Amino acid sequence: MILIYTNKTSQRLNYILKFLFNDIQGVEFRIITDKNEFVSSDFPKINYTADPMEGSIQIIPTDILFESNILQKKIEVSNWENLKVFFQTSENSDIPFDLFAASFYLISRYEEYLPFSADKHGRFEANQSLAGKNGFLYDPVIDQWACKLSGLLKENLPAGQAGFETCKREFKYISTIDIDNAYAYLYKGTVRTIGAAMRDLFKLDVNENIKRFQALSGEKDPFDTYGYLDALHKQYGIEPLWFFLVGNYNTYDKNIPLDNEAFQELIKEISKVAEIGIHPSYESNNSFDQLKKEFDYLSGISKKTITKSRQHYLKLLFTETYQNLIKLGIKEDYTLGYATDVGFRAGTCTPFNFYDLYNEKETDLKIYPFQVMDTTLNQYLKLSVDEAVNKIGEIIQKVKQVNGTFISLWHNESLSDHGHWKGWEPVYKKMLEIIFEKSNKDE
Repeated sequence: MILIYTNKTSQRLNYILKFLFNDIQGVEFRIITDKNEFVSSDFPKINYTADPMEGSIQIIPTDILFESNILQKKIEVSNWENLKVFFQTSENSDIPFDLFAASFYLISRYEEYLPFSADKHGRFEANQSLAGKNGFLYDPVIDQWACKLSGLLKENLPAGQAGFETCKREFKYISTIDIDNAYAYLYKGTVRTIGAAMRDLFKLDVNENIKRFQALSGEKDPFDTYGYLDALHKQYGIEPLWFFLVGNYNTYDKNIPLDNEAFQELIKEISKVAEIGIHPSYESNNSFDQLKKEFDYLSGISKKTITKSRQHYLKLLFTETYQNLIKLGIKEDYTLGYATDVGFRAGTCTPFNFYDLYNEKETDLKIYPFQVMDTTLNQYLKLSVDEAVNKIGEIIQKVKQVNGTFISLWHNESLSDHGHWKGWEPVYKKMLEIIFEKSNKDE
């Protein structure tokens, strides 16, 4: 049990304490406003006030956790214990920044509620974030801060009292795969197939049309990597999550026609052996009715209750996107991450409940932030295969250091060795080798 003394409480404070202590550390906490009760207790203690107090770790509060509005904050980033920190308070306190407020700022995505310059898809980009601008996007700073705090509490336990272990939860891995385009050539319909063939003719891309003809003649379609993925997952004991795009065909939504029997059969077959979620279309961002239509379609085909989601193109607008998902009955969302860079968009590698800043309340929607996407490495960062593997390894190591949850976002087509994915087929397997290297060595 951890005791936190404060002059006042708030929804925001209670939310972030639950995350830091229950979710990351796996310990209970209690907020106390009675000073005498706090001083007389033998439990590990945190003094969240500006007044020094013996026998406790002091964190001096700033205003953000006791406000009920969203304001532009002047933030300066500095270093403490080799970690980036902000909301600095006093060098004389045990922790010289408001760890609780800084954690809340990042995990609530406070900065994304403020005015920003969106990209062409309406997205908040990595280089606009506080983490991106100040060099800590590649660090799960909230988890790192929590581990530091836990270590200080352990060092300051009353004499003779047994303590709690620091950051002793287990590292986890979640593989997620988006099916934006189930097949490269098959089942597209006559008009789309002829149109694509004519386009490639005009571009003098003979090889593309040869591959198209081969697939249409019975050879394996390049994007049909499902058997290979299934074998890999069985080899490593992975239970992946598959997200299906089932929107109408348009500029950014280009999957197989929904009435195609082969596509429907693919959904059914995968849903029999793995958990599936909805991949809301680009178009659905502007229409809840369209979102509901896609949800009903996927539920109907799979004959399963759909509770997981990830937005196509990672289109995410606070709080409209999440409110629509909650209205739909979605319990878990896997959208939170950047298209343009890898790293920790919310400053953490621990799943958390979405906090709605507009309505000042914690919701039941669980957010699973991912750290690495294949398209980011290949198309946005334009890394070589070796560079991509090294980058993935660096992120995995950061997550393992705090025993967090590493989540990857892959596509069936990125293992096709086709088009701009030429040579990239081994990357996914190499990532799995890095993730499971310790257990392999122990065998």
